[in-house]
Amino acid sequence: MPFIKMIVGLGNPGNQYEHTRHNAGFDFVDELARKHNGSFALDTKYSALLCKIQIGICPVWLLKPQTFMNLSGKSVSTLANFYKIEPEEILVAHDELDLDPGIAKIKFSGGHGGHNGLRDIIKCLGNSKDFHRLRLGIGHPGNAKEVANYVLKKAAPADFELIEDAINKAIKLDEYIARAQWQEAMNILHQK
Repeated sequence: MPFIKMIVGLGNPGNQYEHTRHNAGFDFVDELARKHNGSFALDTKYSALLCKIQIGICPVWLLKPQTFMNLSGKSVSTLANFYKIEPEEILVAHDELDLDPGIAKIKFSGGHGGHNGLRDIIKCLGNSKDFHRLRLGIGHPGNAKEVANYVLKKAAPADFELIEDAINKAIKLDEYIARAQWQEAMNILHQK
């Protein structure tokens, strides 16, 4: 299994979206950059904020697309093509409606589950679903019609704290993730 060469955080650019539920992926890569003394810089070639860090022996690109969520794939595929990064060498961190706040799970491949960021990444990677995902639970509003409004708002303080806790738990597994030691990472992360 190849090492992870790119970690993508999904979110929407702009101050009005900072720390909203939909930006959980941005929050994850921000924390990862902070832990490894990395700083993001805008690279217009990739329409993204980019940062290169070293996790143990693994050099890893952190990417925050600066397009809106439903166009995230362009940034991911452009960087992947330029650096010859295969889909299985990519981890995408994203918000997950189907998991409660405080829950984070890792999975490989699969569909987009209605997530527009994942949908666009799959399309832009030549319909490949074979990348890793860090699913950060944000909960569900209970009504499908309320989802768009729900994900673009900040979580209630108790939920926000749970989401932060899940991000911090995943950050502690960065070396397992970078080395693609998925079973070890999942054993820790998926514990109740």
